[in-house]
Amino acid sequence: MRALRAPDGCPWDKKQTHKSLLPYVIEEAYEVIDSVNKKNDNELKEELGDLLLQVVFHAQIAKDRGKFDIDDVIKGINHKLISRHPHVFGDKKGINTGKQVKDFWEAQKKKTKKRKSVLEGVPKGMPALLRSRRLISKAVTTGFKWKDAAGVFRKVEEEAREVKKEIVSKNKKLLAEELGDLMFVTAALAYYSGINPEEALHRANDKFIKRFGKIEGKLHKKITEKEMLKLWNTTKKRKNNGK
Repeated sequence: MRALRAPDGCPWDKKQTHKSLLPYVIEEAYEVIDSVNKKNDNELKEELGDLLLQVVFHAQIAKDRGKFDIDDVIKGINHKLISRHPHVFGDKKGINTGKQVKDFWEAQKKKTKKRKSVLEGVPKGMPALLRSRRLISKAVTTGFKWKDAAGVFRKVEEEAREVKKEIVSKNKKLLAEELGDLMFVTAALAYYSGINPEEALHRANDKFIKRFGKIEGKLHKKITEKEMLKLWNTTKKRKNNGK
């Protein structure tokens, strides 16, 4: 990467900045997710390399700016891993479960980051559903939590009624707000049920694509809603009957 960004290096690589590379960081991360979901080890190996390239690329840009280099990045994460795992690298006792590790990790972050709120560290650039889940998981550490998923579901029903109300009122601004609230508490329901909402929605998208493909050839612009739903229900019946 140093050679690629040298004066006689690659024109494209030389002109890149931290900001111009952001879409590639996100894209490569999703490629890793796809390869994991496909359980394809060879593809995962390749995609991890592509993701690693983004780390190296950003580190080299920072070095060119005289700020830090890849060694500083690696030393930083090594120090963080050691300091937040004293039960492994030190002699701290009483950390024996995943929850205890997570609680200790969050407590250490509060000491080192000096944030006004536990929610400050959740990136705004995350996909909205994942960000909702992360915000909820952070809030839980302060005691802001429902007793169980049933309680969250009651909140989902409440928000659904608010959405219905704004559909009737035809107030688009308020409808958008209520839909956002409904999606947020749906993400909360997923969290309290031990489900990743982003992955659940991805699976729903894939399911829709598969079912839609079965009826697409029978659709036309003048089809009625009743006819459309009848076709759609046939895809669900086939699934339920194992056909």
